[in-house]
Amino acid sequence: MSYQHIRFSVADRIATLELNRPEARNGFTVTMADELADALSQADANEAVRVVVLTGAGKDFCVGADLSGLSFEVANSAPPENGWVEPATRVTRQLFALRKPVIAAVRGAAVGVGSTMLLPADFRLASKDSRFGFVFSRRGIYPEAGSSWFLPRLVGMGRALDWMVSGRLIPAEEALSAGLVRSLHEPDAVLDAAYTLARELVETTAPVSVAVIRQSLYRMSALPSPEQAFALDSQLIATLGQSPDAMEGVMAFLQKRPPSFARTVEEDLPTFLPWRERES
Repeated sequence: MSYQHIRFSVADRIATLELNRPEARNGFTVTMADELADALSQADANEAVRVVVLTGAGKDFCVGADLSGLSFEVANSAPPENGWVEPATRVTRQLFALRKPVIAAVRGAAVGVGSTMLLPADFRLASKDSRFGFVFSRRGIYPEAGSSWFLPRLVGMGRALDWMVSGRLIPAEEALSAGLVRSLHEPDAVLDAAYTLARELVETTAPVSVAVIRQSLYRMSALPSPEQAFALDSQLIATLGQSPDAMEGVMAFLQKRPPSFARTVEEDLPTFLPWRERES
């Protein structure tokens, strides 16, 4: 489909999702939310895509929800019992469920939903002039996109309380030291750094392994005991004798050559993954 508020492209096994309202500093709209969710779904289902890069056009990633002209779906939204899902959650729910790694390349302002939508990404690379903000308390509103679940897992409860309760802006260096971002770059270099990392993932990692690892970390780390992780790990390791990817990974290491993994996410994910059973 054609998109109005984002751009979506695929090249060299990397899907790029770009927020594309630079004239509005990529202010977030309901249209943008639904387009991002659709593009993420397409990228997840496309075996030609191994990695997703999320970025924004212009000098800012996203300055938050665009409330101009009552363009945002809040005041007249239906209650949740009628099935309404707030727009930012439409994006982060899809990001959470994705079976492929996501690299966010951020420059300038990433405020409100501009910060919360980044939390389910696997890697967040930022420009040295970037700034983040969970500014909801200063607007008399509430955090969205499941950010109260994601943020403490990334930076700890103390830091999450500081940032969310105060609603203050967070400079790039503080975001780096807290673990919110992986690395800092010059503004014009951050996207290139994201593509360099994406190419490394494409060339060196197995799609099925990445999909299982990504979801295992999210699903298992939230449990009160490691027993379910112990059980799942035993099931997974027991299958390695029949895994062409495992054999290829070992042989590539021994022969000092790049691996060529044949298994695909659509066809070869283990059927016994507990989250697959719950979602079926």
